[in-house]
Amino acid sequence: MTHPPTALVTGCSSGIGRATALRLHATGHTVFATARKPETLSALADLGIRTLALDVTDSGSARSAVEQIESEHGLVDVLVNNAGYGLSGTFEETGLDQVREQFETNVFGLVRLTQLVLPGMRTHGRGTVVNVSSIFGKYAVPGGGYYHASKHAVEALSDALRLETASFGIRVVVVEPGPVRTPWGQTFMDHLPSGRSRAGSPYRRFHERTTAYYDAIYNGTRRTLAGTFAIDAEQVAETIDKAVRSRRPRTRYPVGFLAAGTIALRRLTSDRIFDSAFVRRQFPVP
Repeated sequence: MTHPPTALVTGCSSGIGRATALRLHATGHTVFATARKPETLSALADLGIRTLALDVTDSGSARSAVEQIESEHGLVDVLVNNAGYGLSGTFEETGLDQVREQFETNVFGLVRLTQLVLPGMRTHGRGTVVNVSSIFGKYAVPGGGYYHASKHAVEALSDALRLETASFGIRVVVVEPGPVRTPWGQTFMDHLPSGRSRAGSPYRRFHERTTAYYDAIYNGTRRTLAGTFAIDAEQVAETIDKAVRSRRPRTRYPVGFLAAGTIALRRLTSDRIFDSAFVRRQFPVP
């Protein structure tokens, strides 16, 4: 390569996306940091990182961003699909419009952007796609089924994509963080059922316990396993950078002790044992 590799990172207004943009910039990439609201990227621009407006749910916005990068640099060498949010709610009570919005951002946005960069990667015979999943791409707990389903979808799509594109020199990597100390946590809290909506719910007590549980994780109101082993966004960014710069990256990177431990436990135990020994002990259950 005669020029620094280009990296397109989504969801850079805060958290993992911002940390990844900074990390890849520090290791020599020409980084295009993106977000729905480009004004949130001014601090990155001040450091010399290129910034673009990109709403992954908008086809025109996604196409415009990829076309601009390809017109300047020939291709997107690295795509980091990070943009997403967490929807909380029970299976029974969550509206389908909310479910569609969740999948539009976490799944279809990822698909849309990846489809746009693949032709350039194929033509040049190289490229790396990093999909940010979660430990919840491997299992699900009460109140998070739709968010967790979106991450299960990311895992499956990544497996298919890896096998379909390997012969073209394209690498596909899945990053699976555990709980991360970022503003994402507050966004997740904002999507919890409100006091008014849960007042007459048959799951009212469960919603109250769920709110208290995540408040403990993200705001430190009490000690929890997830809060104790929560990781920083920079740790995820370091893992992404490691995968991108590896000559032969692993297909999956659990990030943090809790991610590695619980994913291994899920793989080694039956559903009933995992439910009783882990989920019911660590998470609110109706």
